[in-house]
Amino acid sequence: MKAGLVDLVAHALEEDVGSGDVTSLWAVPDGVEGRARVVARAPLVTSGLEPAMETFRQVDPALRVRARVRDGDPVEEGGIVLEVEGPLGSLLTAERTALNFLGRLSGVATQTRRYVEALRGTSTRVLDTRKTTPGMRELEKAAVRHGGGTNHRVGLHDMVLLKENHIAAAGGITPALQAVAHRNGGRLPVEIELRSPLELALVRPWVEQTPPVVQRILLDNMDVDTLRTAVAQIRQWDGGVEVEASGNLDLDRLEPVARTGVDFVSVGALTHSAPVADLSLLVEQVEGRAGGAVSP
Repeated sequence: MKAGLVDLVAHALEEDVGSGDVTSLWAVPDGVEGRARVVARAPLVTSGLEPAMETFRQVDPALRVRARVRDGDPVEEGGIVLEVEGPLGSLLTAERTALNFLGRLSGVATQTRRYVEALRGTSTRVLDTRKTTPGMRELEKAAVRHGGGTNHRVGLHDMVLLKENHIAAAGGITPALQAVAHRNGGRLPVEIELRSPLELALVRPWVEQTPPVVQRILLDNMDVDTLRTAVAQIRQWDGGVEVEASGNLDLDRLEPVARTGVDFVSVGALTHSAPVADLSLLVEQVEGRAGGAVSP
């Protein structure tokens, strides 16, 4: 268990539980044990099992948690994701935080799977972006992988991505690439964002030199015909540079963009607009007490 995940779960519980779950403390008799199932209320792709299970453990080590599926598994409506047994009050205290992790991350995985399926039959892969929830990036990028997607850079430290503002600040494409080549020394992969095929001629020398300075070109906010023209030009170069497309790539546009021959499409909606997966915690009380659905 990574320390960062332990701390994240602890913070999530602190903001929800605070000084104590007064409802459960006052309404649930001491000594009552319960069994619960986390059930999918709509089809989903699972992600977030680890933080959900860690939530139950942190609330009460006496809670016994068992996953019925693995991250990345599809679950149909009514399918069981987790089972939990132990002190009922503790179980109810952990419920919402555990479901928040599972719902958010399974939502990202499910959204990603839709985009992956839309690209079936092409060689194009879907990438995530840095448009993630602060503090949740590692988990959300894992959820993208669980959905079958591919991760872009983790952060600002592991890849050079020259975008419009960087290029403008440097004084243009050529001075920006000169500065990066001087400082980078081939240590990190370099990608540059272009907004017009007219800019390709400025980048080509940096792709074709040995070793290449630029490993990937990002074609941003281009229509399908313009993309097709740009990709055809790039494929005539030496160096085997990768090509990525971005900009308003919803499910309807995905296949036509992929058919232009790009290697990747980057989609911020995988994380910033993923609907939360619909899950419920269904509790059965032991010792002869009646069971029911709990939705605080």
